[in-house]
Amino acid sequence: MKSNIRAVKADKLKIALLGGTFNPLHNGHAMLAETAVRELGYDKVLIVPTFIPPHKIPSDAVRPEDRLGMVQAFCEDSDYFIAEDCEIIRRGVSYTYDTLQYIMRKYKNVIEEKPAFIVGQETAAEFDKWYRAADVADMADIIIARRSDDSREIDTAEFGNKPSGTYTGGFNSGFNEELFQYPHVLLNNPAVSVSSTEIRTRIAEGKSWRYLVPEPVFQYIIERKLYGYK
Repeated sequence: MKSNIRAVKADKLKIALLGGTFNPLHNGHAMLAETAVRELGYDKVLIVPTFIPPHKIPSDAVRPEDRLGMVQAFCEDSDYFIAEDCEIIRRGVSYTYDTLQYIMRKYKNVIEEKPAFIVGQETAAEFDKWYRAADVADMADIIIARRSDDSREIDTAEFGNKPSGTYTGGFNSGFNEELFQYPHVLLNNPAVSVSSTEIRTRIAEGKSWRYLVPEPVFQYIIERKLYGYK
């Protein structure tokens, strides 16, 4: 896997983190990462798959190692995107606070000021429930991305994630920017109408899904017959 960060000595880099289960990584994730690079000027986007997300009980669709594998396949030929495996290696519940501490240590010689952390509106709506939320907001520049639920009439209930603890989850969590008390940037990104849940459903039911994911992720899924692919 290509990683230009380790080779950098003198130049400082703007680094953003994009976390999630990536079950699977889809074109909406890819657009978010590219928007951070092209429109916000970040040099690298670290894509960080969770091991156990604190806010939801993920669908037992694939192993964490395969979710990481899809991210690695997507990042392999990119000069801007890097698969970060720290949460998979660390195991346990994946807290952003722990990951930011790790990233600041790992890239301390090349990172420019604070890293950024990209979250969707539905996640930002429940940011106060995060582990050490105020510390996370202090350690990173928060970027909030517009999200859109898919509008297609397809029953995804069987393949969906379940909220954990006090989280409500879902795309329609009622984000109100005026009530978000932490410094942030609201990203004017394309709200790609696709979700990992819908993709898992489509694969399992033999429906069309080919152009909802980047090519390397598509190849990874069919080669390993993930999500009930036949």
